[in-house]
Amino acid sequence: MTGIRTTIEERAGGGVARVVVNNEHKLNVLNSALMEQFVAAFEALAGNDKLRAVVLTGQGARAFIGGVDIAEMATLDSTTAPTLITRVHRCCDAVRRVAVPVIARIEGYALGGGLEIAASCDLRVAAETAKFGMPEVKIGIPSVVEAALLPMLVGWGRARQILYFGDTFSAADAERWGLVERVVPANALDDAVEEWLDAIFANGPLAVRAQKRLMQAWEDLPLRDAVRAGIDTFVASWQTDEPRNAMAKFLASRRSLPRVRQAPQRRRGP
Repeated sequence: MTGIRTTIEERAGGGVARVVVNNEHKLNVLNSALMEQFVAAFEALAGNDKLRAVVLTGQGARAFIGGVDIAEMATLDSTTAPTLITRVHRCCDAVRRVAVPVIARIEGYALGGGLEIAASCDLRVAAETAKFGMPEVKIGIPSVVEAALLPMLVGWGRARQILYFGDTFSAADAERWGLVERVVPANALDDAVEEWLDAIFANGPLAVRAQKRLMQAWEDLPLRDAVRAGIDTFVASWQTDEPRNAMAKFLASRRSLPRVRQAPQRRRGP
């Protein structure tokens, strides 16, 4: 059944939410109804204090999210266009507002609005066969809203190439340009996601949430203000017991390590 499917897996230390865009017969393309469901799903996750991570993917192997429904866009005019494009932005913004890391699990096509949603995630892992692109200029419109994130990921030159040409490019290119963090064979995609989840769960949950808030603040701040925000975040972390407990555990583990006896040094000289 077409829709947005959310499940939460309870693990030791917190939960992992998995959000699946299920419009497989249309390459998981988003129309207005699906975008409203998408936003509602992520807004519900934003208030889950026990959540440690979110994994976002598309149903099936053909597409992550194939973009926004062109048949719907073809009916727009200057009075109705703002509503639809704002829905696209709200999808991206809902992903970014979740307080924990969001991992994009990308298999198949990630195009247009689908690529903007992937860019809005914190981390991206792709199958070797994944395909990427921002083809909006090919249908007479510019790439907008969270396409603004692309220069931060790939640099201005590559962003211009992606947006001006509208061409589809490979997972290998996406990794080389910095758009995705990791590319693996399709049958290793879930294992790669699990490795990242293990890494997240190995760290302090409050520290990871604070780090995400700070990194998003850095995107909008001049360097001097970004440093000040970091100092404030560091100080605020000591209002909880997490740093003390984690550091005490670390120091205790060091004390428990066996000491390595050094061999006596030979005396030199007569």
